[in-house]
Amino acid sequence: MQLPRVAFFPDSFHEVNGVAHTSRHFEAFARRRNLPFLCVRAGNRTPALTQDGNVWTLELPRGFLSLPLEKDLRLDPIYLRHLPMIHEVMARFQPDLVHITGPSEIGVIGAWMASRMHLPLVASWHTNVHEYAARRLRNVRWLHHGPSAAAARGLENLILRATAWFYSHARILLAPNPELCALLENSSRRPCHLMPRGVDAELFHPDKRKRATGDQELVLGYVGRLSVEKNVAALVRVQDELERLGQTSFRFLIVGHGKEEDWLRQRLHRVEFTGVLRGEALAAAYANMDLFVFPSHTDTFGNVVLEALASGVPAIVTPHGGPCTIVHDGETGRIAADEHFAAAIAEILTDPALHAAMRRAARDYALSAGWDSIFEGIYARYNDLLPARHCAIDAGKDEALPQEG
Repeated sequence: MQLPRVAFFPDSFHEVNGVAHTSRHFEAFARRRNLPFLCVRAGNRTPALTQDGNVWTLELPRGFLSLPLEKDLRLDPIYLRHLPMIHEVMARFQPDLVHITGPSEIGVIGAWMASRMHLPLVASWHTNVHEYAARRLRNVRWLHHGPSAAAARGLENLILRATAWFYSHARILLAPNPELCALLENSSRRPCHLMPRGVDAELFHPDKRKRATGDQELVLGYVGRLSVEKNVAALVRVQDELERLGQTSFRFLIVGHGKEEDWLRQRLHRVEFTGVLRGEALAAAYANMDLFVFPSHTDTFGNVVLEALASGVPAIVTPHGGPCTIVHDGETGRIAADEHFAAAIAEILTDPALHAAMRRAARDYALSAGWDSIFEGIYARYNDLLPARHCAIDAGKDEALPQEG
């Protein structure tokens, strides 16, 4: 029996976003299980191929002509210059399938390689690029009144159709929530399976809470990009409405970076901006929060929401996108429209018994969401595509699998 050989082409790996977060955990899973796994990704150094057991890594830099998409994410229109090296490594690795995470320059190359080598293509949906583009168009500030809502909707539909056409080239699709699965199946006419996200419940833990003695202020936390599509302007509305409700003993703890940071700094009165945090520093930041406030309408899942829950921090989220599939309204947090965020926060923080019960329920829910079970499910989908000579990964086994040969 032979393990499936997977060539993985993630749009993002080293950056601070959900795609990169999931991709790093996927490669770590392959290392723990010693799976034959090739990760082709962008890096900041010179082209390099490394091997660690059965796991191969090919890092190829984006060039000086690359275009900025976020503070730490770029798109290289001439990334095809790396195609000869990618082709050489793929020929040596001999994958059984290709898995891409989106229509970036790396995803396009991965899809092309799958076609050229006559390999099954798996595509996972991580980012609602159509919604992101529409929201950014509505907020172009050099336009006096901004584009019309009709123009924004037209652009959103156009990008959605183009993205669905790209995804329709895959044999199997993966998406993080049922709503997106249905959307992809309807638009691409391909089967779609759920691919939720996991959390490291040992790293993100309530015991990491380290608040100064006597600190009685309520800490409202946010972790993520500070960008238009994350709806971070709602944080200012939350502040103003809480103050109108007579709540003044609170402050914001904001972790992340982005183009809206200066705008927020000018309008939030009581706030700490930490920039990007990782590892233990990030875990401590979560644990020091009393509530997690996440107003995004466009997130496909919400890794940060799950990390907050694992830290024993109830979350307030909108009824749109993936986060509302994680939060159980009234148990692990609240699901509320933008205009009701402040009232939901005040309700929880003025009821210590309710807050304590939500903290316990949040932690309990997160304990059921482990990364290994997520990736074992993906390998089950892989085996649906491959001949019977490939063996599935036994669910629940943590020991390393034998190397090929």
